[in-house]
Amino acid sequence: MFTIESAELLVVRLPLKFRFETSFGVQTEKVVPLLVLHGGGVQGVSEGTMEFAPMYREETIAGALHLLREVFLPRVLGKSFANPEALHDALGSFRGNRMARAMVEMAAWDLWARQLGVPLGQLLGGRRNAVEVGVSLGIQPDETATVDVVRRHVEQGYRRIKLKIKPGWDVQPVRAVREAFPDIRLTVDANSAYTLADTGRLRALDAFGLTYIEQPLAWDDLVDHAQLQGRLSTPLCLDESVASAQDARKGLALGSGGVVNVKVARVGGHAEARRVHDVAQAFGAPVWCGGMLESGIGRAHNIHLSTLPNFTLPGDTSSASRYWEKDVILEELEATDGLMPVPQGPGTGVTLDREFVSRVAEVQEEFRA
Repeated sequence: MFTIESAELLVVRLPLKFRFETSFGVQTEKVVPLLVLHGGGVQGVSEGTMEFAPMYREETIAGALHLLREVFLPRVLGKSFANPEALHDALGSFRGNRMARAMVEMAAWDLWARQLGVPLGQLLGGRRNAVEVGVSLGIQPDETATVDVVRRHVEQGYRRIKLKIKPGWDVQPVRAVREAFPDIRLTVDANSAYTLADTGRLRALDAFGLTYIEQPLAWDDLVDHAQLQGRLSTPLCLDESVASAQDARKGLALGSGGVVNVKVARVGGHAEARRVHDVAQAFGAPVWCGGMLESGIGRAHNIHLSTLPNFTLPGDTSSASRYWEKDVILEELEATDGLMPVPQGPGTGVTLDREFVSRVAEVQEEFRA
C-alpha cells in the first residue's frame, strides 16, 4: 500500500546535440514534461513523451498538462493504492490520453519501488542487469552522410542500426548502408509515411535483409498492414498502431506484423506495457523498447522495462550523451559495446538533478490533495 501525498509538475526544454529529421519533420530540441509524486518520505518521477503538436499520436503537451492539473492528479492525490496497477485501474475510466495517464502511473511505479527498496525492473518481472541497445538515426542530407553516421555508430558498438525513411528517401540510402555494412542488424522506420500504393517501393526493401520495417502505414491502421505484410518477406513492426494489449492481440492475430515496438507511455504505463509484452510472447512475436528522445528519466524507465524476457531485440535506449549536453538526472546512462547497464538502486535508480531542473524549468507547479 502506498499513498500519494503531493505532486510536482515540471517542464524543461532541452536542446538536441544534432538535427533529427524523420518523415514528421525536423527536431532540434525536446520539451520534457516531468511529474514527481511524493509519498512515504520518497518520490517517484516520470516523463511525458507527448509532443508539442499531435504528430506521433493525437496527444499534445498542452492537453496533457491540462488533464494532469484538472483531472488525473485530483483523482489520485491524497489517495492510497494497493499497488500501481490499482492506480492504473483508477484512471481506467478515462478514454484515450494514454501518455498523460502514463505519467501518473509510471511515477507511481517508481514511488512504490523506492518505498519497497527494490529496482523497478525486478518489480516488473525483469531478469537482466544490462540490455542490448540499438540506435535510431534521422534522415541525412545524402547517402554519403548516411553511411558515415552509420559507421560512427557501428564503431561505437550499437547492436542495431535503424534508419528513418520517407517516400523518396528509402531504397537508395538503405542500399548504400547495406553495401557498406553487409552484416549489421539493420531496420527502417517510416513513421506512417506510406500507403498500400507504395507496396512496390516497400517490397524493394526485401532485398536488403532488414530485421523489420517499422510502421510503414497509417498510425491507427491494422488491416492494411496485414495486407502489406502478406506481400512482403520482411517482417513488419507495429508501433503507433498498438496502444494496448488488445491492439497487439488484434494486430498479431490479423498478421499485421511479426514484431512489436513497446513504448511504455504510448500504451498507458508499465502495467499495460507488460500486458503487451505478454501477448506478443504468446504469439511468438519478439518485442523491443522504442524511444521518444527521452531525457534520463524516461530512458531509465525504458531500460528497466527492457529487462523483461521477451525484449529480445535491441531497443532505442542508446547513450544519453548522444542527445544532451546536460541531462535532467545526476547519473550517466551510457552504453558500452551495445549494452546498457540497468541503473542500480530502488525504483528507476536515477536521481533528478534538482538544481539544473529548477534553473531551466519553464513550468514549476505543486499540488496537494
